[in-house]
Amino acid sequence: MPQQERPWQVAEGCVIVRVRVAPKSSKDTIDGVEPTAGGPGFKVRVRAVPAEGEANEAVTRLLADWLDIPKSRVTVASGHRSRVKSIKVTGDAASLDSLLAARLLQLS
Repeated sequence: MPQQERPWQVAEGCVIVRVRVAPKSSKDTIDGVEPTAGGPGFKVRVRAVPAEGEANEAVTRLLADWLDIPKSRVTVASGHRSRVKSIKVTGDAASLDSLLAARLLQLS
């Protein structure tokens, strides 16, 4: 997948991951990539309801677990009240880029 079509962007000291969230699902999972208005995003399903930040918390916890990194490195950067969110993952950007590319291949 070309870099401009990836569901994340590399920034200094972090990557910004675009996700499209489906709350109130039957399970917490990342199901692949789907188009969003801002470009491709990971399709994320969480059991949490979209109230009082519960779904946002579930998304950040799921993404941290999926990437096998501490949850403290994963935060919602934008889209707190939207289904399409930008998630900031801090750390070595090159390592995170490689890790996300590997996880993306596993989804295919």
